[in-house]
Amino acid sequence: MPDDARHIPFEEDVAELIHHVGEKVLSLRKARRMSRRELSETSGVSPRYLAKLEGGDGNISIGLLKRVALALDTPVEQILVRDDPQAAETLHMMQMYRRADAGTRARVLQVLDPERTRAQKAERLCLVGLRGAGKSTLGARISAAFDAPFIELNDEIEQNAGMPVAEIIALYGQEGYRQLEADTLGAIVKSHERAIVAVAGGIVSEETTFQQLLSRFHSVWVRTSPGEHMERVRAQGDVRPMEGNPQAMIQLRQILKAREVYYAQADHLLDTSGKSVDVSEAELSDLIQTYQILGADRR
Repeated sequence: MPDDARHIPFEEDVAELIHHVGEKVLSLRKARRMSRRELSETSGVSPRYLAKLEGGDGNISIGLLKRVALALDTPVEQILVRDDPQAAETLHMMQMYRRADAGTRARVLQVLDPERTRAQKAERLCLVGLRGAGKSTLGARISAAFDAPFIELNDEIEQNAGMPVAEIIALYGQEGYRQLEADTLGAIVKSHERAIVAVAGGIVSEETTFQQLLSRFHSVWVRTSPGEHMERVRAQGDVRPMEGNPQAMIQLRQILKAREVYYAQADHLLDTSGKSVDVSEAELSDLIQTYQILGADRR
């Protein structure tokens, strides 16, 4: 077979692509109600060259095509892709994914690739929720029952910083504390394939850190009623929530309401309202074993 004969299919494909690109540019320009001169002025590509391009007779460079695409407010891929409904839908989904926030992207990946997501979480369990829900008590008990290390994130932060959280905030502010919180959580992920972690209720205020938590830990929202939140904190000997603050319960309800949308992103929910510690522990143990979160049966 002659050499030039072997090049015919390739040349036909190129000609077809050039024709397709021209038609797509023309279609997009008209859809945006732009004249060729307007597109030329916006993109910096001459009207004469645009005329050749739209007529299927202009072999445009990638650089110039990128300028045309920007002027048309369209990704270059959308101009190059064939009019295949599935391809167009895939491209649309890619664009939506890029624009989505970190939480949405994480949930999409969890749905589309659950095995990869589970592998990333390893055998790490994180308990989230407001103070007083029972995270520390349950975490310590589950740690003993499943022979897994239990880590209070704030204790770890204090140990690394060499000072109490209150002093950290006084010296570095909330921003400094949140950075330490993120760094410490990341260090736990790197050093522990298997662990139980209890985090402060306010971790949801930093989206990047919270999404790291959701993507790297099997998460359980430990929830109870506002009244029980307050009573449990007072039972621990901390009267600050009520002392000199008659609006404390109202504020607590407001905080809980504001954070519920974030806590609800956790993988599982454990409601401890009106339940003894033993009952709540049993329910959490059942949840862990059902989903094989810690990768081992209870001792």
